[in-house]
Amino acid sequence: MASNRLQLNASKTEIMWYSSVRRQSQRPTSQFRVCNDLVTPSTVVRDLGIYLDCDVSMCSQVARTVSNCFFILRRLRSIHRSLTRSVFQSIVVALVLSKLDFGNATLAGLPLYQLRRLQSVLNAAARLVFSASRHVTCYYI
Repeated sequence: MASNRLQLNASKTEIMWYSSVRRQSQRPTSQFRVCNDLVTPSTVVRDLGIYLDCDVSMCSQVARTVSNCFFILRRLRSIHRSLTRSVFQSIVVALVLSKLDFGNATLAGLPLYQLRRLQSVLNAAARLVFSASRHVTCYYI
């Protein structure tokens, strides 16, 4: 690091041990000394806006994405009647669907229960745009 004129910022540095579910109890939890700074291992780290779990399950990425999207949908519900459907649809695509699309290549191979959580965001967005009732389910192919 010194030869490349880089400095370690311990407050922004995170270390994570990847392990299988069986070996999670064997992960070290004590702090590491890197140069003169102490760095604590973490179970979830953020890299380029994607949250990675120590067991590579992507649970935290899905949970944060779903939470953020539903927060935006709740906020958009208040302006729904003030805009035309096409303008409102463009806003939903820009604010909600872009969050779902970001980093979706990292979500390949997710279990069905995780995919259903992401599908629920799409269903809620479609219901909001088209003013459909909650009992209408939208399926995208």
